[in-house]
Amino acid sequence: MIGRIGLSPQLLLGFSLGILLSASYSEICSILSRLLGVQNDDSKFEGGRIQMTGEEAEDVKKEIRVGVEGLIGNTPLMKIKSLSDATGCEILAKVEMMNPGGSAKDRIALAIVERAEAEGYLRPNSGDVVYEGTSGSTGISLAMICRAKGYRAHICLPDDTSTEKVDLLEKLGAEVEKVPPASIVDKRQYVNQARSRAIERNNDESIEGRGLFADQFENEANWKAHYDHTGPEIYRQTGGRVDVVVTGAGTGGTISGVSRYLKRKLPNLKVVLADPPGSGLYNKVKYGVMFDIKEREGTRRRHQVDTLVEGIGINRITRNFDVGRPLVDDAIRVTDEESLAMAKFLVEHDGLFVGSSTAVNCVAAAKYALKIGPGHTIVTIICDSGTRHLSKFWKAVGPISGELAASSLEDILDLSNITSTSRTNTPVNR
Repeated sequence: MIGRIGLSPQLLLGFSLGILLSASYSEICSILSRLLGVQNDDSKFEGGRIQMTGEEAEDVKKEIRVGVEGLIGNTPLMKIKSLSDATGCEILAKVEMMNPGGSAKDRIALAIVERAEAEGYLRPNSGDVVYEGTSGSTGISLAMICRAKGYRAHICLPDDTSTEKVDLLEKLGAEVEKVPPASIVDKRQYVNQARSRAIERNNDESIEGRGLFADQFENEANWKAHYDHTGPEIYRQTGGRVDVVVTGAGTGGTISGVSRYLKRKLPNLKVVLADPPGSGLYNKVKYGVMFDIKEREGTRRRHQVDTLVEGIGINRITRNFDVGRPLVDDAIRVTDEESLAMAKFLVEHDGLFVGSSTAVNCVAAAKYALKIGPGHTIVTIICDSGTRHLSKFWKAVGPISGELAASSLEDILDLSNITSTSRTNTPVNR
């Protein structure tokens, strides 16, 4: 054939290469597909963009979060390997430090602000200010949400709050007001101070913008955020296979919201309070009396709770705790020494760098796991990262060894008041 039309093989090869070089990538793919008998569907590609069905486009939209508020929630649930291996239980942790503001408090900050907006108490970009009394994390979350939504934040906190939290608040543009630690009955206590500042602003007609007292301890948007989101997330992530929830309480919103949702689904679920020294909640759950031995006159180092731990522990019953109090089955007291040792243990064994309240949660989860025996699923909360506790809690932890960890769980826990049940104990939600 080539000989009949007078074309040499070299000329034909050059002609073919010329066509290929002048063709576009899509044309070459089309030619090759036809030569190889491959069915190529070009209908989904147009101008370099994928053409999707309406259903596919909706799925893509769901993957795109809108603003920092869109990143809050749906945090992962992780298995803490060291604690699970040591106890024979599956100890899972809701990693709340992966919220955009770095803690579980993002959930309640968003809920409080959105509720105030819906009720007409806050108007974006109008000079409105959100006031709150907090030991740090709620203030950080509020400062972030306020910036994202067009408000300012004024945060009152104890003057012994870790410097990392104070620095972060200021970098988020919040006005920080430090006050001496005091009892809630003292009008200068940080929560009362925040309430007073909001009232002062609203009473001064010369100041532009309203003042909203967020009131995280009593505002029921707090526990409802955990009922609407945290609880359902845990249920979905565990497939409903969870026997125990262990967490501390500051405002009480997490333990109440999660327990109210999960106990509706899992009637046999056990809810256990993790409580630091000086807090009265342990005795309230165990014995019905709101008192701790450290409450005696002259025995306390600071006015609120006698502990290195920040964020949990309290000496009054808040509205947010009270709505879930009947659902709390047990309580475990955690010493500062145990919390410090657990924080170090988690770094050395898991590479997990957590804050003080998380260390309390993990001590209590491990103790309860040893009490009930292996084969159970226990869920706790990783509230925030250790980066917020460097100058206070982690300073007391001390240096981390460069050697591989050799300590066991029993080395760091006081197990004197833990009675282990039979090793064949049956999980309660199976």
